[in-house]
Amino acid sequence: MVNYRHLGRSGLKISEITYGNWLTHGSQVENDAATACVRAALDAGISSFDTADVYANTVAEEVLGEALKGERRQSLEIFTKVYWPTGPKGPNDTGLSRKHIMESIDGSLQRLQTDYVDLYQAHRYDHATPLEETMQAFADVVRSGKALYIGVSEWTADQIRAGHALAQDLGFQLISNQPQYSALWRVIEGEVVPASEELGVSQIVWSPVAQGVLTGKYKPGAPLPEGSRATDEKGGATMIKRFLDQPDVLQRVQDLTPVAQELGLSLAQLAVAWVLQNQNVAAAIIGASRPEQVTENVKASGVEIPAELMTRIDEILGDSVITDPAETAKNSPASR
Repeated sequence: MVNYRHLGRSGLKISEITYGNWLTHGSQVENDAATACVRAALDAGISSFDTADVYANTVAEEVLGEALKGERRQSLEIFTKVYWPTGPKGPNDTGLSRKHIMESIDGSLQRLQTDYVDLYQAHRYDHATPLEETMQAFADVVRSGKALYIGVSEWTADQIRAGHALAQDLGFQLISNQPQYSALWRVIEGEVVPASEELGVSQIVWSPVAQGVLTGKYKPGAPLPEGSRATDEKGGATMIKRFLDQPDVLQRVQDLTPVAQELGLSLAQLAVAWVLQNQNVAAAIIGASRPEQVTENVKASGVEIPAELMTRIDEILGDSVITDPAETAKNSPASR
């Protein structure tokens, strides 16, 4: 079963394995598969579910709302996000303006079939809207009872500091950041994590298995597996390319196998357990297309990797690890 951790310097506890609801389509077969995965997550003790209004252009929220219908609401932590375009993509259908936030939270609650979300997250930083306007809108969302806490995603250390200070002034808590983080992608370690630890902000990390690279399914010199993310131009092929283009990264991942075996884990479980060794990480988000993937990933919860094995992982991955803090800023569009 899954362990739980406090989110930021708050009283809220979330499951350290969080189920991420990201869909590329909304057809009936995939809806059924998504519902089966949510059931498997609940059965495994996962209580935290992460989605966003932009996923599958709002369909992902609908699927999650339907899958959780009938569950005791107080026993769940539901997270969603706002920023990216939804609807017909008009001039106000994106960003973190007061207008877009206020309209988006109502749409999300309707699709999720709930009166409130536990965590409402700024999906990116909005350079086109004054931060004061954004944080005031979030304060009003919290005061209205539509969200209990506020988080951000892929914000830099300076942006988190500024947002946290405004939140304090406005009387609500900014308690989390949702960045990409894995044994191969460690760009938050240099600046974001130290700032977050100081402020009482946790990380809820996505892609702990580096878009599947750390599962070991991509073999050196072998053709890309059919139907994998690396072959799906709409489902992340561009993002995964950064790892596949490094000549020795796939071999280094294969070289992690003895470490995983020593711990009695699969490579995927090792990758998820690795991010959870960072005490600033409250949860690792896992996605799944089949219920058994959820069951397997949950086994990473509660695993303690000894210091000597953490060192060995560093030695094996070597210079294939990406650590440049400047990568975080690249994730937020300069304009909407």
